[in-house]
Parts: sequence; structure tokens; C-alpha cells
Amino acid sequence: MPELPEVETLVRQLRAPCVGRRIQSVTVRWPRHIANLSPAQFRGRIRGQQIVSLNRRAKYLVFGLTTDTLLIHLKMSGDLQVVPTGAPVGKHEHTLFHLDDDHDLRFSDNRKFGRVHLTAHADDITGGLGPEPLDDGFTAAALGRRLTARRRPLKALLLDQTVVAGIGNIYADESLHRARLHPQRPGSTLQPAEVRALWRSIRHTLRLAIRHNGSSIDWVYRGGDHQNHFRVYDRADRPCPNCGTPIRRITLGGRGTHFCPRCQKL
Repeated sequence: MPELPEVETLVRQLRAPCVGRRIQSVTVRWPRHIANLSPAQFRGRIRGQQIVSLNRRAKYLVFGLTTDTLLIHLKMSGDLQVVPTGAPVGKHEHTLFHLDDDHDLRFSDNRKFGRVHLTAHADDITGGLGPEPLDDGFTAAALGRRLTARRRPLKALLLDQTVVAGIGNIYADESLHRARLHPQRPGSTLQPAEVRALWRSIRHTLRLAIRHNGSSIDWVYRGGDHQNHFRVYDRADRPCPNCGTPIRRITLGGRGTHFCPRCQKL
């Protein structure tokens, strides 16, 4: 699933060709893409609205429109591209926004898990999410309050979007390794210095991944280079970049989890 760095990269790529454009119509080829309205209601309500801004909240692309807010979650296999309206429609291009400059914003989604929301108030969709880890207001103290009050494993806490927004499997593993914290360590056991190390690690890891345009590890996401800079993720049995110990892979909460048994002792 695309995580914060991949979604942020996509937002930056789409901002110029989308902002200022008017949505003339929408083709919905997979009705379940539309989360909170019927396809007919969605098409009628969005028609004619102009895209005035494009930002990110957690793993959502957030399009500010003339009246409403359009939120798109890519889920497992989603992708968005702007292409000429006359270009052939791909097999997995299920929702097509026809813009006023003879281009389409096309939502392709092989597994069909993606969701499109149109709402007057974005908080109706995103209000339950945790803080943005790269915002100025996200401090080590704020992270500590969210982690040390819970006994769940650190990996599970970082994946919980109500604790911190936007982190997924890849960047949880990478952040924990850089902070030298075991993924099974209960959040309630962290000392202040360890919280601060994790806070620094999360922010550094995400910023570095954004600089590399995210990670491309299969057909889901295009153009990233951060997979060439992984420390532990998808590197089972290969040497730890810190100490040379073989990286271990375990299953934690149903998710593949990678760590160095020497640098990240439980």
C-alpha cells in the first residue's frame, strides 16, 4: 500500500496539472469506488466544480474543490495519472475525472480496494486520524503521550492511523531500526530518550523517502527510488547496515516485520 512518502510524491506530481482545472464530468466504471454517495449523486454533485487545491492528509489525496472536498485513498493498488482524454482507457482505470483542458485524471486500481469520498467537510472522513508526523506541531512529547500510555507493541502503534497518520509497514520497520527499538517492545516501556530517538527517526525516515520519491517495490507504485536505500525492510537474512548481523523477518499482527536482532534487542 502506498504510504505517506508515496502519496506525498503523487500529490506534488499532480498539483500542477490539476489545480485550476474544472471537472466537467466523471465516468464511474466501478461503482464501489464511490464511498459515500451513489455514482449518480457523485457525478451530479461534482460536475462543474473547480480544483482549487491539492494536499495530503495521512494516506489520502485531498482535492479542495469550489464547494466540496474530494478525498481519494489509493488503498492496496491504486494509482492516479493525468492523461489526454483521447488516450485508450486501461483495463484497471475505473474512475475517470474529465477535466476542462482535454485531459483526464484517471484512478486505476487493480484490486479495486480504493475509495473516493466527496464531502462538504473533510473532517467527516479524516477527523479520527492521528497527527501528521512531519508537521511542526508533532513533537517528541506529543509522540510520547501517544505511545507510553499504551502497552501494545511499537510496530502495531506506528501502524495505527489514530496514533500517527501515514506510516505503514515499510516506514514503521525502517524507523524502528534507525531508532534501535525492537518492533515488539511495548510502547509503555519507552524512556524519554528512546521516545525522542524514535521521533527523530520517523521524521528523518519519511523525509528521506520523500526525497527519493517514495519506494517502488512492485507494480503498485511507479517512479520511486527509496527501495534502494532500505535498511531492514524486505532484507531478511541480509546484513544489517549497522553491525552486519543478518536481518530477521517475523510476523507481527499479521504483517511481515523486519529488524536486526542485535541492534534492536527486546
